[in-house]
This record gives sequence, structure tokens and C-alpha cells, in this order.
Amino acid sequence: GKMKLFQQLLVAGAAASMFAPIAAQATDINLEDMNSYATSSKSAGFTNNYLNVQPGDWAHQSIKDLANSRGCDVNVSDKSLTRFEAAAIINSCLGDVAEVTNIERSLIDEFSSELALLRGRVDGIEARMNEFEAGSFSDTTTLDGKAVFLIGAVDGNDDLDDGDTERTSAAYVYQMNLNTSFTGDDNLYVRLKSGAGWSNFMSKPGNYNNEAYSGTENALAVDKIWYTFPLGDQFTATVGPRIENYYMLAATPSVYKPKVLKAFRFGGHGAAFGASTSTGLGLKFEADNGFASSITVNSKGGAGTNGFLTKQDENKLNVMAAYTADNYHLSATYTSQSNNWDAWHYFSTDSIDGDTTPGFDADGWAIRAWVRPDETGTAIPSVSVGYDTLSFAGTGAANGYTEAEGYSVAFNWSDMFQADDTIGIALGQPMRGTKNTTASTKDSTPFLWEAYYSFRPNDSIEVTPGIFGGSDVRGVSDKQDDIFGAVLSTTFRF
Repeated sequence: GKMKLFQQLLVAGAAASMFAPIAAQATDINLEDMNSYATSSKSAGFTNNYLNVQPGDWAHQSIKDLANSRGCDVNVSDKSLTRFEAAAIINSCLGDVAEVTNIERSLIDEFSSELALLRGRVDGIEARMNEFEAGSFSDTTTLDGKAVFLIGAVDGNDDLDDGDTERTSAAYVYQMNLNTSFTGDDNLYVRLKSGAGWSNFMSKPGNYNNEAYSGTENALAVDKIWYTFPLGDQFTATVGPRIENYYMLAATPSVYKPKVLKAFRFGGHGAAFGASTSTGLGLKFEADNGFASSITVNSKGGAGTNGFLTKQDENKLNVMAAYTADNYHLSATYTSQSNNWDAWHYFSTDSIDGDTTPGFDADGWAIRAWVRPDETGTAIPSVSVGYDTLSFAGTGAANGYTEAEGYSVAFNWSDMFQADDTIGIALGQPMRGTKNTTASTKDSTPFLWEAYYSFRPNDSIEVTPGIFGGSDVRGVSDKQDDIFGAVLSTTFRF
């Protein structure tokens, strides 16, 4: 028991410097050298008062089976083994596994003393099995995440009025996702995130990268946090102090995977789905026949002195109705927004950017549809389309504009040249003002596009070269705001 372990640990401490090189070996074991070392050793803490493991013993046969089943680089012949040799084989073959069979556990128990000498603790392997699960902190919390490295440049950045430059620059993002369930049906989600280097890739619209990080550079912070729980069989509720509206939607409005520009997320990051992390709550209903609906509320004032849903609060209400089948989707989302909520600027001209005008309210519609083929790897892509409208009311409206609209079309091909690769092409018109209180005022006709190819050297790494560009992307009349950019991103997932 514990006394035996204590004695063995005392012995192991004296012999640790001699046995560490042996314990460090992963698979390649020289039994002849091991046997010679064992029988000739006079070091303190090591004795030869062990019974050899003879051919025909259950342990000898089990060790041979273990070596074969685990693919260990060791030849267990029909000669006898010292107990130290046997422990070394067990340590090598099971040192990196998370689960063991009943026979393997019996071997661990049988040679626990020798394993204590070899590894410095009797429960070295058992601890791995019982206390370590990949991505797990406890029985209820899991971790996954990613790191993104990006390098690129944008021709035309100098004219976007955001202080961007055309110089090649590098950026990174590091993100950890923590999910905790308390009942098995609920989930507490926390996203920790950090990054730096995105100064040339954060102009709205135009070059805002899909991975761009706008927080304090190199500082790990709570980027998202919310709690989701069921209400009966068909309703799901979500509440959180830092959440986007689109995490609470009834259905996925687009199957296109944007890997260059954030503008093309959700069929166009426009009227209804524009990002703005804030206090939020939502309720989703999912029927059994593909129909679903949701209502979401986000409040920027809820975390400050303006208060939640007050007259001073900047907030947004979205109501979605959707039908989703295996291969297609249709949805309409109504949005009502107060006090210059202008998160649509990821996909709109400067003319209707709420930050440039006094307070106003807006309401509009986001129509979405997508269809995808039965099989990947063919010339037929998935197609995602979006159409957005907005109407403005209030003091000054949006630079005098009372109406706006925009659209996007996006295509994905998967598994074309190798498994899990993706080709993406998206294009569209960022939302532009279409009706102004001054008849002579006209907005520009912007255009934006992206194209990329992503592939996986292995299951955990994704490499994506991409290009993007557009014309009159900001709608700035006195400057050239045509752009062309190229980026290379590498994503490491864990």
C-alpha cells in the first residue's frame, strides 16, 4: 500500500539519475543491455532479489501480447525476463496511452514496485488513465481552441481613411473555448482570446479579416461568455453578458465558410447579423419538421450606466423564421435597432455608417437561402445567398439616407483535391444608401469579393492562401477606394 510506495519512492529517489535515461525511452528497448545493466548494477537502491519472469508464465505471455498489440519496437523472445526488463517494456508500451485493458492493468499492478523505480511513482501509468483526458479539466469541462498565424498585404489600403498601410504585416490570434455542462443538457461557454498585428486588416468594409482581433493586443481576455439551457423538448434559452446575436439564431443562415473577409459571414454580415458583442438573451424554438424560429435581444447599455432596454440604451431585436432541410434552407429575419446600432458596417458603405451621424433607429430584413449537394468532391458547389434591407428613422437619419440594401452570393467546393480541403468564392454589394431626403444625394455602388483555397497537411493544421478585393468599397467620393489584397493564414487546432 502506501508504505510500500513510500519505500519504493525513497529507493527511486536515490536511483533517479541512473534510471531517467531509461524511463525517457519511448519505444526502442535493448533487452540485452537492459539485462546486463540489471544484473551488474551495484547502485544504491537497486537489488537483484527479483524472481525472473519465465516463458509460460501468464505475465510473460501477456507482455508478449502487449508488445504486439501496442506495436512496441521490442522483441520479446522465449527467454526469461528480469522483472526490471518486464517493467521497462510495460512502461514503454503503455506510457502514452489513456486507456488500458484488464490484462494491461493486471500487469501494471504486478510490476508496480519496478515501475516505481523506473518512473519515480507507482501510479505513473494509472494516473494518466484516471486523471488525464484530452481536452478535459474535470468531469464536466472541456477545452478546445486554435492559434492563427497570418501574413499579408493590401494594395489600396492607404486610401481607406483608417490609417491602414500597404506594407506587408503579420498577425496572430490565440483562442481557447471552454464548455461546461452541469446537467448534461445545458452548457456554459467561455471564450478566452488574444491577438495582435491586425492594424492593416480591420477596415470596415474592405479588408476586415475573418480572424481579426480588436481587443487589447497580447492580452488574454474573456471574449465571450453565455449559458444555454433547454426549456422542454423544443425550446432552448440563452443568456449571457458577452454574446453575439447570431449565436442564438433558430437556424444557420449560410453554409459558406468565409476564410478571408468577415463581410461574407452569414450570407453577408449586414443588416441583421452584424457583430457587436454585448449583453444578450434569446429563445429558440425547433419543430420536428424542419421549421424553427427565434427571438434575440442584445443590449450595449445593459453592462453600463445606460441600462438594459432603456431609452438611452443601444440595442437590437432580431426575430427569425426558418425552414431547414438536409440540403437547403430558407429564412427571413426581421431586425429592429435603436440609438445608432450600426454593426452592419462590416458590409456597408461609410454613407450609412451610424457612427457618422446623430442618433437614429433602424429596422430591416435579412433574407437568406442556401443549397448544398448530396456529395462533396464534385463540380457542384454549395450556394449561399443573402439580401438585406434597412430603413432609417430619427434625427438626421443616416447622412440623410432613409433606405439601404445589399446582397451577397457565395460558393464552396469541398474535398476537391484532397480530403477536407475547401475552395471558396464570395462576391456581393455591401449595403448602400438607396433613398435620401435630398434627391441629389447618391451613394456609390460598391463591390466586394474573396477567393481562397484551404487544405490540411494533417488533422490539426489548416493552411489557407486567399485573395480579395473590391471597388468603391467605402463609398468615399473624393478618394480611390479600390483594393486588392493577398493573405496566407495557418490555423492550428487543439
